[in-house]
Amino acid sequence: MTAANAVEAVYRIESARIIAGVTRIVRDVGIAEEIAQDALVAALERWPESGVPDNPGAWLMATAKHRAIDLVRRKETYARKLAEVGRALEDIPPPEPADPAGIDDDVLRLVFTACHPVLSTDARIALTLRLVGGLTTEEIARAFLTREPTVAQRIVRAKRTLAGAGVPFEVPYGQERAARLGSVLEVIYLIFNEGYSATAGDDWLRPALCEDATRLARVLTGLVPQEPEAHGLAALLELQASRTAARTGPDGQPVLLADQNRARWDRLLIRRGFLALERGRERAEAPGPYLLQAAIAACHARAPRYEDTDWATIAALYGQLARVAPSPVVELNRAVAVSMSEGPGAALALVDALAEAPALRDYHLLPSVRADLLARLGRTTEARAELHRAATLTRNAAERSLLLTRAERLLPPRA
Repeated sequence: MTAANAVEAVYRIESARIIAGVTRIVRDVGIAEEIAQDALVAALERWPESGVPDNPGAWLMATAKHRAIDLVRRKETYARKLAEVGRALEDIPPPEPADPAGIDDDVLRLVFTACHPVLSTDARIALTLRLVGGLTTEEIARAFLTREPTVAQRIVRAKRTLAGAGVPFEVPYGQERAARLGSVLEVIYLIFNEGYSATAGDDWLRPALCEDATRLARVLTGLVPQEPEAHGLAALLELQASRTAARTGPDGQPVLLADQNRARWDRLLIRRGFLALERGRERAEAPGPYLLQAAIAACHARAPRYEDTDWATIAALYGQLARVAPSPVVELNRAVAVSMSEGPGAALALVDALAEAPALRDYHLLPSVRADLLARLGRTTEARAELHRAATLTRNAAERSLLLTRAERLLPPRA
């Protein structure tokens, strides 16, 4: 691995902790991100000559923190800032390596700061995905099913709004915490989804994002142990993450759920998921969207074979989810479950009804699902056309290859 590649890989993993650590000093997430990127530039300049340090994450953190301290010292308000952050600024030792089993408290503060109610919901999610998830504006736009310039403007405005409002860098308590929790859960969910099925690039999976999101979800269950949806999200992510090893083949190509070797599913993560699901159910008067999605994932985890999946229960759970959190994507997933429990004809009518939904107009999974239904109905020419259309809509190279391979494998109709 070259020094430049090492810098990129380390920054991808450590950027959230670096930005969070610097935010503690400068109290401005926008400035903190700029300083973190300055440290990245310094690494790109120095590591090719000096070599990659033994603890590259600590090197980046120390460099960023020293630059932050220099910035604070140049401010006229240095004395006040020094009192706020403590005398430790005078002599900050190199950071200890991060505990792989936990998330730095500063990262959790960063999440709650970015999810402050002074921002719109969309701005909170976009900013946190950028700062904590390390996603590009293009990746966030795909997650939102919206335009890249719109997301870029949201992020810029969000940073300015937080700075102008003087939002404190802290984890809130009481009613204020409850008000922000919904956005925090949604942010963590979107970060996991981007890692579980990357919207762009050559790789279908980005395990580091899945791991970060799953750890954040675990931390949240400890922070708000009586909140059923926090346990529901943790359960969902554990159960989804349990399939990671089976979701790609030796060549890195995606392996669909029906073809996965379930012996490769992580039984420890499944047990954790079941436990978190049970904890959430014990605390819930009625299941929310994350508990319902976790229950769906649990149905898959309980089936020893794809053929043993309880599709009727999954379809019913998607029906509940559609009432609790209406979404065209939920309806599309419900149609898949209906196709397995009632047949492709019943599902095709549901999918066709979604064709004009604005949020799904450029969503590659809509023609992909429709292609599967058409193929099962023997309409292979139409199915191939839908798979080719889906391939033009996805920006992920591995997924595009899978879609085109599926199209090639469809036999032409008999004369």
